[in-house]
Amino acid sequence: MAKNKNRLNDAPKDTVEQGWVNRLSPDFAWPYLQLMRADRPIGTWLLLWPGLWSLALASHVINANWQVSLKFMALFTFGAFIMRGAGCVVNDLADRKYDALVARTKGRPLPSGRVSVLQALMFLACLCLIGLVILLQLNSYTIWLGIASLLLVVTYPFMKRFTYWPQLMLGLTFNWGALMGWSAVTGGLAWPAILLYAGGIFWTLGYDTIYAHQDKEDDALIGVKSTALKLGKNTPKWLFFFYGTMLIIFSIAGFAASIGPLFYLSLLVMAGHCLWQIKSLKMNESDNCLMLFKSNNHLGIILFFGILAGHFS
Repeated sequence: MAKNKNRLNDAPKDTVEQGWVNRLSPDFAWPYLQLMRADRPIGTWLLLWPGLWSLALASHVINANWQVSLKFMALFTFGAFIMRGAGCVVNDLADRKYDALVARTKGRPLPSGRVSVLQALMFLACLCLIGLVILLQLNSYTIWLGIASLLLVVTYPFMKRFTYWPQLMLGLTFNWGALMGWSAVTGGLAWPAILLYAGGIFWTLGYDTIYAHQDKEDDALIGVKSTALKLGKNTPKWLFFFYGTMLIIFSIAGFAASIGPLFYLSLLVMAGHCLWQIKSLKMNESDNCLMLFKSNNHLGIILFFGILAGHFS
């Protein structure tokens, strides 16, 4: 218990105090697990869902063997955990000086000095190597898609310095799995995958704008940009646009894939959840923003099971 208390004294404010990383990880691994955000799985889920949606929808279209589909889902799940971790290391390397100026992030491993830049680079290399091993289990088309995504991964952390729309770049990056999932099953791309990707971008614009409201005051002081700062009090109106566009595009994707009617019922449930987020948003309360951001995992679950239900309806 004393060990955990000492850890929490040194941990960033946004750490998950009762998570397995703080309770169970050995001392040598603890800062690296924090560096890759293993204590906050929501990012892994948000990265994973577009890939799982695409795998499920592609499996429906070609009526794939369920054992093959489960194998791909396992690979994508492990891959999302590893590559989300790698992305967080890249992001923290790029932002370490800015993170040191923000109350919520100044205790992270890099700005606090618990992990050096060299150690972070070595850890990043290990994560990328594991990710490559996972990627090589897929077909050549998907391998090249995965390699192409690295350009987005290394570019995203710097966008907040130049544009008020870094959330758009995050959307392009975090939803890449919608393309890879489809190509893993079919060996290529088709309109349903492209539409899932596009809809996912608008989803990310919504949830990450909510997330960015946590740091808007610090961001304004240190000179970094976000959609939260750009949209300000008009954020709820923009969330209607982001989430509404997402639902329209997802419905077109389902039509293009000839999915059954229960899929569209899941979109109605998603619409209700989006309305709840918008109506519940308190832009100046960090805890509220974080809670609503995390609730987007439920949207991912709803759509995934909606695709499965649509397959059988």
